[in-house]
Amino acid sequence: MPRVAFTTFGILKKPYGNIEVQEFDDLTPATFEEAERSPGFIARAKEDESESHLTNFERDWGDWGKFDVPRFYTGGRTNETDSRASTLSLWRDLESVSAFAYNGLHHSSLRKRHEWFLRPEWPTYAAWWVSDDAIPTWSEACRALEHLHDHGSTPTAFTFRSPFSPEGTATRLRVTGAAGEGHPR
Repeated sequence: MPRVAFTTFGILKKPYGNIEVQEFDDLTPATFEEAERSPGFIARAKEDESESHLTNFERDWGDWGKFDVPRFYTGGRTNETDSRASTLSLWRDLESVSAFAYNGLHHSSLRKRHEWFLRPEWPTYAAWWVSDDAIPTWSEACRALEHLHDHGSTPTAFTFRSPFSPEGTATRLRVTGAAGEGHPR
């Protein structure tokens, strides 16, 4: 059964380590833990903790491939200048990742995103279907974000507001449970 690959991408107002974005950085581990406990979560790209001295661009991401960023990112690539925030994960279905995104700690963080991130002129997330044995790569995530920016939602890359089924037909997101403000319907 196909699964949903999901990526997020944002550019911080200041590089990591700056007091203006420290709250975001401090919330990240707890947000990841909440995601991993969420119904429908399968896996996420994780850096090897023994490589914490390396940049994301230098670390080994295993099956998730070499770390990459979409063309929208023109910032630094060193630990002192890195200002991008990105994730890559795998979910059972689109409803599961949507429920995580618009509830709990992640939703609270979304409400404060304007304090930490530049106003985007690019998609901040993209979803796409992968086969049940596939692990999405960082490079695929970049292509999905760029495709979404250039073409809007299509079966190749889509949003919660304009989703596609695994068969490639336009569909509607089934919203269940509590939904945060701005939750797609």
